[in-house]
Amino acid sequence: MLSYSTPYLAGRRSSVFYKDILNGLQAENKHLPSKYFYDETGDKLFQQIMACPEYYPTRCEMEIMQHQSAKMARMFAEHDSSFDLVELGPGDATKSWYLLRELQKTEARFTYYPIDISSNVIGWLEDRLPSTLPGLRMQGLNGDFLEQLLQVNTFSGKRKIVLFMGANIGNMTPQQATVFCRELHEHLQPGDLLLTGFDLKKHPRMILDAYNDRQGFTREFNLNLLKRINNELDADFDVDQFEHYPVYDPLTGACKSYLISRIAQEVHIADRVIRFEENEPIYMEISQKYTLPEIEFMAIQSGFSPVHTFLDSKKWFADVLWQRMP
Repeated sequence: MLSYSTPYLAGRRSSVFYKDILNGLQAENKHLPSKYFYDETGDKLFQQIMACPEYYPTRCEMEIMQHQSAKMARMFAEHDSSFDLVELGPGDATKSWYLLRELQKTEARFTYYPIDISSNVIGWLEDRLPSTLPGLRMQGLNGDFLEQLLQVNTFSGKRKIVLFMGANIGNMTPQQATVFCRELHEHLQPGDLLLTGFDLKKHPRMILDAYNDRQGFTREFNLNLLKRINNELDADFDVDQFEHYPVYDPLTGACKSYLISRIAQEVHIADRVIRFEENEPIYMEISQKYTLPEIEFMAIQSGFSPVHTFLDSKKWFADVLWQRMP
């Protein structure tokens, strides 16, 4: 094992990742930022989660994109066929691929800017999309959503259409989501558009099963963050001593995941010691569910005007189109 005095570990301890992890684990109520789920292994596990029979959101939004992308493309190009299309957290772009294809059919003049915290995702998209969508103008950006959106604004002054799909907005509490949408509002110009995916409230068992699949991929997805901390921050989590525990509250619409310490234990992260009591939880992530009136209220609170709601046939999922107001 490397000495803590080496520049290698010193660099790790100064990283934002290290600071965020320590801040979360040293808090009174331990938590970890869910944005760090997505390393190379996490990306692969999430692909497996989306393929699970219990995980309905992907199938519902895929149905929307397969059958309603042509209408979206017409609405995007209604006033001006020249714009920048910015996607926050595109994943493998399987769903947005249909929209990109339809936009090409309409001969819209656009550049596609996928933004993701995972460099693996951006590298994969830049390698694969041009071969499946010949002529696509694109530039991938790796990093924080809002920071990279500012970067896109320096590239051109064209109208912006932002995609934030896959129920990514559900990874925030309603209060956090409203703040995020207000920040997006500040990064956009009047008339710019935002297409956001929202998972809708439905039977509690169906929702809980989606985050506790029988194959155990969601459990491994959560535990993989502990493995990443071990690998990248010289930690010694015993992953077998933590249990994945999801819960859903149908009143608030909050589906939350925790890792529960099975025993009283100590974990070392570089030269820091984190103590866990038996049965102590680490709050890992939230997947917030909404009603359509709650979504419309968020739009108005954030400075947007609702334009159109795209629903799947079961009305389990909504992609909503908002326009930035002055």
